[in-house]
This record gives sequence, C-alpha cells and structure tokens, in this order.
Amino acid sequence: MPVSSHTNQTTIINGFHALSKPLRIKVLELLQEREFCVCELCEILHVSQSKLSFHLKTLKNAQLVCFRQEGRWIYYSLNLPQFQMLKQYLDTYNNLKQILLAYPCDRD
Repeated sequence: MPVSSHTNQTTIINGFHALSKPLRIKVLELLQEREFCVCELCEILHVSQSKLSFHLKTLKNAQLVCFRQEGRWIYYSLNLPQFQMLKQYLDTYNNLKQILLAYPCDRD
C-alpha cells in the first residue's frame, strides 16, 4: 500500500524523523511503562527542561506522544495509534517478494 496522500507522507516522514535521536527513543521507552510528567522525565534522563521540551515538541509534532495538563504539570503518554500507522507502513515492505532489476539504460 503506497503512501498516497501528501498528508500521509508528511505524517510518516515526521514520525521517522522523531525516532532519529537517542534522547527521543529513551523518552518513548520510558513512556512504554507509564505516563510521566516533564519534571520526572528530566530527572530520569538527566537533561534540562529546555532540552527535553525541544525533543518533546518533536514527538508531539509527529503525534507519537499525547499530553494532558493537570494544574501546572504536563503529563506525557504514548499515542499508540500513531505507532500502529508507522508499523503498517513498514509492513508494506514485508510483502515485497523480490525487487525487479532496472531496465537497461540506452543512453550513451
């Protein structure tokens, strides 16, 4: 199933871009366990809030995390349907049997 619309293509690009940094992967791995507030994530990951906020913004833009505000605290959790969409995209490559060779070039 090829990526047909510009929106789907942008969503996939943003998703894989968000997965390209080790700190963001660590955040996602922690969120597999439970919801965390920003202050807890900063403490566990030994990073400043400004640095973490930058990476959380990327994860939010890719729709890989959800957030909710309770008072002055913001809590983050995984957005599982978005991971499912990325998985479905990758699954299309599992269905490929064999890549055909290119046609010979006639250009001299």
